[in-house]
Amino acid sequence: MKAVRYHSYGDSGVLAYEEAGRPAAGAGQVVLQVAGAAFNPVDAAIRAGFMRQAFPVTFPHIPNFDVSGVIAETGEGVTGWSAGDAVVAFLPMNAGGAAAEFAIAPAELLAAAPRTVELADAAALPSSGLTAWQALFEHAGVQAGQTVLVNGAGGAVGGYAVQLAKQAGATVTATAGPASTGRVRSHGADQVIDYTATPLLAAVAGQRFDVVLNLARTSPEETAALTELTTDGGAFVSTTGPAPDPGRGVRVTQMYVRSDAAQLGELVARVDAGDLAIDVAQRRPLADLAAVHDQSAAGRLPGGKTILIP
Repeated sequence: MKAVRYHSYGDSGVLAYEEAGRPAAGAGQVVLQVAGAAFNPVDAAIRAGFMRQAFPVTFPHIPNFDVSGVIAETGEGVTGWSAGDAVVAFLPMNAGGAAAEFAIAPAELLAAAPRTVELADAAALPSSGLTAWQALFEHAGVQAGQTVLVNGAGGAVGGYAVQLAKQAGATVTATAGPASTGRVRSHGADQVIDYTATPLLAAVAGQRFDVVLNLARTSPEETAALTELTTDGGAFVSTTGPAPDPGRGVRVTQMYVRSDAAQLGELVARVDAGDLAIDVAQRRPLADLAAVHDQSAAGRLPGGKTILIP
């Protein structure tokens, strides 16, 4: 089969589009014929070796942990899934990934794929959707009637966070760049702040929010200022780094997403009900993965997910 692999840590030049052996399903595993593999910026950080302590990989390594596809083979002990089933999954981040024609997936991580979108595009849902879900409902405990600030809503996680917070009955303020403001507004944000035109602190002067979700990379000073936008007893959740405790009973969390098949199934149900939109910016052939890494590093990838097609 064709796959993108790297045999050592390094820059995008270590990514090789090459022949690799087709995997076989072990106990509790399935083999997927990959329809789509979503690129995530953390893929590049793992490739560069920046995360080798948290996510050590075995070489040669196949990247990309968000996958959609069709089950081609089931291993011993797998129940509830059969060859031909269309599925999505958030794979272990340091295991063999989905940048290949076929990929291994633990059966316990699978959810049935949405029926209302192209199967390849469904790869844009797992890790980003789960990050938004867990940030809002597990860590922040968002409830109807609350106010929510999503800082960095123009990215994939932010798009899902805006939609899910609105569906929970919250009033949502979101920040985004000029290329993303229309999309974020279409997701239901009550107020969209173009941070390139108006600094966030100036735009929300005098306001505080029950929940502040920080998805953008911010300096320590910026992060501290964001925590001060949280109401007394509110929740501040960051996906990008630690934050200081502002006191006042504010719950501060630096979160890390985990794979959860039940939650992923709930997200899929919302997609099929028409309540959750999947944003796919572009589809690229798998052989373009090194170029995608370079464009991400240069900040030139369009908003929404990039999907690699084997």
